[in-house]
This record gives sequence, C-alpha cells and structure tokens, in this order.
Amino acid sequence: MRRAGFPIVVSGPSGVGKSTICERVREGDPNIVYSVSVTTRPPRPGEKNGVDYTFVSDAEFERMVAAGELAESAVVHGHRYGTTRRAIEGSVRTGKDVIMDVDVQGGMSIKRLFPESVLVFVLPPSRETLERRLRGRATDAPEVIETRLRNAIAELDWAPKYDYVVVNEDLDEAVRETRTIVEADRLRASRLAWGESAVRGTK
Repeated sequence: MRRAGFPIVVSGPSGVGKSTICERVREGDPNIVYSVSVTTRPPRPGEKNGVDYTFVSDAEFERMVAAGELAESAVVHGHRYGTTRRAIEGSVRTGKDVIMDVDVQGGMSIKRLFPESVLVFVLPPSRETLERRLRGRATDAPEVIETRLRNAIAELDWAPKYDYVVVNEDLDEAVRETRTIVEADRLRASRLAWGESAVRGTK
C-alpha cells in the first residue's frame, strides 16, 4: 500500500527551538526531508548557504515571487523568507514528507496551497524561559532581541489555528512528541493509495 507524502510545518516564536526540533526529527526518519528556506538576511556565523538557508539578494527574491516559485513568503524581523513550491512538490510526489521551519504567516499560506499539511506550533514553557533563551544568543543585538520578544507575544495568538501544539520544556520530549504526531498522521486513511492496484503493489 502506497502513501502520499505531506508537508510538516513547524512554527513558533524565535528562540523556542523550532530548527533544532526539525533537525532531530529529520535525522531520525529517512522518509523525512528538510526544506531549506530562502532568505534575504545575511548568514549568521557558522551558517552555510544551501544547508541552513539559501541566501539570496532582494532582487532575486522579488524575481522568485513574481515567477510564482514560492509556496509562501513573509517579512520577518525586517528580512524576507520563503519556501519554494518545487521543494515541497518534488518530495511529496515520491512519498517523502517535507519538514520546514516557517513563521505563522508562511504556515497559513502552505496550508492553503497544501491542505494535507500538518501544522505543529512549538511553545516555550514560559515567557521567562523564552526571554532567557533569546538573551543567551550571542548572534543578536539587544534591540533585535527586544523586537523578537514583542513579536513572540503576538505569535502566540496563532497557536489555536495549528493542528498540534508541542511545549519545548525538555528538547528530547519535544522531539519525541513531534515524531509521534508525524507517525500518527501517516496512518490517516486519506494518505493511503486504496484499491486493487495498491493491494497488489502494481501501478
């Protein structure tokens, strides 16, 4: 019996651990691929082009938007981010699930384009914990951290619009819960190819 792949959207405030959760879930499952976002922001120390993000100019990003190449795009903290449609469509056709770390605006856009998507919102255990994590970053200036804290409060209002919520108090537990969500959603009858050909394993 064959299964169609589906997009897995992971969103939440900055500093909540979305990227780490996505990475750990993908590493533990060969049927999940990671969608590398496109962004106009400059690389942070240690980030690699095409691995962490695909870094492009504003002009190139605008070209991609005009050409309809992006499944979603948004301005986050003064920089533009997006996900290519090709990255999603190419994987789900082969039965692979695509996990991506995108903001709430992007999550809603992907859900509209791909209704079969699974949306997971990651919450911090408390505002104090989130603030401590953000201030512990050596890569962001104080004014950037303050902006991220303000935006985090607004982003929390989007959590009820998501399919699932995971609280990242303990990273291992948050990863386990996210994996459980993915594994359970794979068992939806609507994701399976039914009929005689599916039973026989023929095309």
